[in-house]
Amino acid sequence: MRWLTDHVEALDLRDVTLVGQDWGGLIGLRLVAEQPQRFTRVVAANTGLPTGAQQMPDGWLRFRDAVRNAPTLDISRLVGAGCRTKLAPEVLAAYDAPFPDESFKAGPRAMPDLVPTSLDDPASAANIAAWQRLSELDIPFLVAFSDGDPITGPMAPVLRSAVPGAANVAHPTITGAGHFLQEDAGEQLADAIVTFVRDHPS
Repeated sequence: MRWLTDHVEALDLRDVTLVGQDWGGLIGLRLVAEQPQRFTRVVAANTGLPTGAQQMPDGWLRFRDAVRNAPTLDISRLVGAGCRTKLAPEVLAAYDAPFPDESFKAGPRAMPDLVPTSLDDPASAANIAAWQRLSELDIPFLVAFSDGDPITGPMAPVLRSAVPGAANVAHPTITGAGHFLQEDAGEQLADAIVTFVRDHPS
């Protein structure tokens, strides 16, 4: 969060449309809550903002344990497991490219443990504060979740009801897609985002 905040401030970004999926939402929704004046629209796609107050889904806990304990972390296999479609070999290779051996995987290994799972987590208070700010946010807010994500799926109705800017927006369900809906149904997701931006001009 500090790195991203510094980056956004250094560039003095304005009139931003955030599209956040997975970690893009965990970090991006915090940024929107803390600097709402920089954002014109928000798209939340298969993401959330855990505070540690709710039990995480069993599937997510199994994923966290697998990442913690795997002697070799297969990045493309993890991504592929979150898709409903079979990814092309070149796509899988692209996901693996930044991680040529295990010494490059400290970041991916650490990521699941950075998600708050209890209220004594270091990020819990900041995420709770972010939810409070999001509950007062009246900029256009699109919830574009897939129909097949067992991890973040339950967050869709929470976001739609908690954020005032979501009230007058038509929220699509991206069909035939798993957790990584941008891989399974990229064109469908892109169409929904383009329509949302056109319908809610700056």
